[in-house]
Amino acid sequence: MYGKNPLRPPEKGDGSTLDVQHVFATIQGEGPYAGVPAVFIRLGGCNLACTFCDTEFESFRKMELEGIVARVKELVGSARLIVITGGEPLRQPIAPLCEALLEAGFKVQIETNGTLWRELPEAVEIVCSPKNTGSGYFPVRADLLSRINAFKFIISAEQSGYGDVSDVGQGGIPVYVQPMDEYDEAKNEANLALAMQLSQRHGYRLSLQLHKIIGVE
Repeated sequence: MYGKNPLRPPEKGDGSTLDVQHVFATIQGEGPYAGVPAVFIRLGGCNLACTFCDTEFESFRKMELEGIVARVKELVGSARLIVITGGEPLRQPIAPLCEALLEAGFKVQIETNGTLWRELPEAVEIVCSPKNTGSGYFPVRADLLSRINAFKFIISAEQSGYGDVSDVGQGGIPVYVQPMDEYDEAKNEANLALAMQLSQRHGYRLSLQLHKIIGVE
């Protein structure tokens, strides 16, 4: 959306319907499960507007919980990983969806910006990608921090605030560094070089957006 999306606040509700952008089968391209076949549930709307965000999440539609789970089962094939992303998935009451997917035998991973929290089943795995305000990273909520399985920091050699990994409370939680895709070959090469330097210097894990390399959504 490149920062052009409206800022959407958290929604109330019982989770029986959700704003859904897209449900699709793919390969997880980032973070701890990079390379693993997965079904993505991309939810609509976000509470932030990042200028580098290249994801469409504003042409969403309402879907009933049963319909979302049914669509996942149609697409899943041999995949057992379900990734709930956005937008910002914790903007909506997703606990019932997580529970239904876990009960169906799937592994569930959430990708969040770290500014919102809802109670989720313990088995849900959470990847947090903190975002920068321009004067520092948004603080990661304490109630979320104890549940995070991995951090993913976006790295840019030019974008202000994204040239390094800040302390947001990660402690011993694994940290992935991912070069920002700025759709410019020279900038992307510099971003990759910087991400590699940070990885080698601090022991962070390099994440390379595998789905873009292999040409899938």
